[in-house]
Amino acid sequence: MRCAVLGAGSWGTALALQLARTNEQVRLWDHDPARAAAMQQARENARYLPGARFPASLSVGGDMAWALQDAAVVLEVVPSQVVRAVMAQAAPLLPEDAVICCASKGIETGSLMTMNEVLEEALPPALHGRLTFLAGPSFAKEVGRGLPTAVVVAGHHKAPADLVSEALHGGAMRAYYTTDVVGAELGGALKNVIAIACGVADGMGAGLNARAALITRGLAEITRLAVARGANPLTLSGLAGIGDLVLTCTGDLSRNRRVGLGLGKGRQLPEILAELGEVAEGVITTRSARELALREGVEMPITEEIYLMLYEEKPVAAALMALMGRTRKAERDDER
Repeated sequence: MRCAVLGAGSWGTALALQLARTNEQVRLWDHDPARAAAMQQARENARYLPGARFPASLSVGGDMAWALQDAAVVLEVVPSQVVRAVMAQAAPLLPEDAVICCASKGIETGSLMTMNEVLEEALPPALHGRLTFLAGPSFAKEVGRGLPTAVVVAGHHKAPADLVSEALHGGAMRAYYTTDVVGAELGGALKNVIAIACGVADGMGAGLNARAALITRGLAEITRLAVARGANPLTLSGLAGIGDLVLTCTGDLSRNRRVGLGLGKGRQLPEILAELGEVAEGVITTRSARELALREGVEMPITEEIYLMLYEEKPVAAALMALMGRTRKAERDDER
């Protein structure tokens, strides 16, 4: 297939590399033409994925129309808060039969819309049935290196989700598909909040028991909100749920976990984010997730404490102790 990738950060570049391993032509777009030209000449993304050489089938450029020309599959891989603007720019340039896959994970600030809802506003109705969403445990650096990875593509209809999974499947990547868009999207977005919490606990030296407890109870609150929005709870037991959650909460390549580690060690958030040099989606998603949970009437205690820590200057030790001091209750919601 001919594929286009919009967004040349670490994740966009890694996905472009994966597509280039199994498809005839892949075009990667960067919003900065000078940076795109430098990557094209160097044949690597030296800033985000140094050493991952571009195959001959991968080209980079700063012209969106060039990138999208004749693309059968279009991957959008930009920070969640600019998805609306980027895809509004792309809308008149998209091939009429293209399948779009959103690899951004987050909830839009203000509107509290998922990426599916954002894209349905930004793109014409004719494209809505061909929207798909990528989820699952997948660090960019490992995908870029071609290490074994399993992901899932969600779509409202099986055919477009199957097409995107076919484009991504190959080499060391196994791609599944699902029709549960809500579950895949919320699992991918909310795990970043729980990863911050696990990083905080690890940074404070709270121990492995605490980390396991946060992952498990984090999954419970993610599932609670996802089901309230219409998701199948079994989706959260799969790649988009527990798979992505465990990876992001335990892997040292996780930017959100590293934010939490810094906070747990007493560092200030602006300093941590400046050192990362990339977007940590969980910081923004924490605020949106909390507002969405309040709107839906869903209890999300870990998300609440991370919000208070990030935005209300609550001391990290006090936030952790507040979680441990909550009222005793049944583990499962259906037993209460």
